[in-house]
Amino acid sequence: MNDLFLYTLHLADNALILGHRNSEWTGHGPVLEQDIAISNIALDLLGQARNFYQYAAQLPINGELQFMKRTSVKELTEDTLAYLRDAHEFNNCLLVEQPNGDWAATILRQFFFSTYQYYFYNQLQHSKDETLAAISEKALKEVTYHTRWSAEWVIRLGDGTDESHSRMQRAMDNLWKFTGELFQPSNYEFQLIADNISVDLAPLKPMWDEKVNAVLAEAMLTDESGKRQKAWMQTGGKEGRHTEHLGYVLAEMQYLQRAYPDSAW
Repeated sequence: MNDLFLYTLHLADNALILGHRNSEWTGHGPVLEQDIAISNIALDLLGQARNFYQYAAQLPINGELQFMKRTSVKELTEDTLAYLRDAHEFNNCLLVEQPNGDWAATILRQFFFSTYQYYFYNQLQHSKDETLAAISEKALKEVTYHTRWSAEWVIRLGDGTDESHSRMQRAMDNLWKFTGELFQPSNYEFQLIADNISVDLAPLKPMWDEKVNAVLAEAMLTDESGKRQKAWMQTGGKEGRHTEHLGYVLAEMQYLQRAYPDSAW
């Protein structure tokens, strides 16, 4: 399989799955303003996903995709890539597929991933691949807001009441183990990194750590026992090995297309 194709799918899958997770809050946000905010972030992520899927559909691939063998699909489109692949064919990071939980968990998940995206897109906009660079440059403007918005909420909840602090700490305990995968390149990334098409993830980790630790300190979410440094990091999502949660996301998201194949408005 073409490395660039798999890599572009990885970027699209990250945005699509987190965007869908955020969309689950529409109509259920804690206050109207934040309900609209999280819904707008979901739309931004969906836009990113569409751009990457559209590009992936144009790329040459070596061999036929498994989902094309299972279906009557003869050509790749953004819709077939999003709606007709099974969970093991998605390359998103494990972090983005984790359940929403409460508002604290959703906010922390968004902060971790948006901070990663901010530094990632800063570098990918200089890719030798002009299409990836253009998508990244546009997305960076959106992600800058996502990072600021989620960081403010992390601080607000972490340094708020005993209840909000407790919920943020619980979210931290549940989500931290999925952050390490963000900075571990998959098999299809190594050659792209060497060719200056993809992003070398190693230099991003110190920048992410500095930003995240500064916000967490202001939110009174310290790590005095060093628990976060000792945490075992969960990986596999980039290679198609997912938690059980992704299957439920796809069952809901793909239902209409699976139940009524080739349906259109």
